[in-house]
Amino acid sequence: MLAPLETLALSIKRLQHRNYRALDARLAPLGISLVQWSALREVEGNPGVCMHRLAELTFNSDQAFGTLIARLLRQKLVERQPGTGRANVHRLTPRGRTLLAEGHKHVRQVLTKTFAVLTADECTRLQSLVAKVLGEKETKAASCPLQKTYQRPTIASRTGRAN
Repeated sequence: MLAPLETLALSIKRLQHRNYRALDARLAPLGISLVQWSALREVEGNPGVCMHRLAELTFNSDQAFGTLIARLLRQKLVERQPGTGRANVHRLTPRGRTLLAEGHKHVRQVLTKTFAVLTADECTRLQSLVAKVLGEKETKAASCPLQKTYQRPTIASRTGRAN
């Protein structure tokens, strides 16, 4: 029998896994995976950030992110530009921006369905509790089915610090 905290941790993981599968299935008709879409989102939302930081933001190792960005380059979804020193930076191509925008629609639909059982106040409270457990500063209210728009947290709001 699992202890209460193990049950809680497992419930959080099951929710994350269920959303991952649903998001991957919804993005598949666009020709991209959730991992690829997440990389597009972070490249777009964090211009000029090094690949190591993008790997962290997408929950990848540096090596895995390098492989992922190479795939996105081949698909002409991102382009590489020289950065500071030997570093390269990436930005989305017009096709990459289009796929990102189309993907946002699907992501909003899946997340809206997931959290539809919660009130706006419950969504806000859940966001607050998760931020507290993660040791993050309070962020804006989570996306709730009753709210009209989804605001993706910035690096600063997710980590409590700027790049």
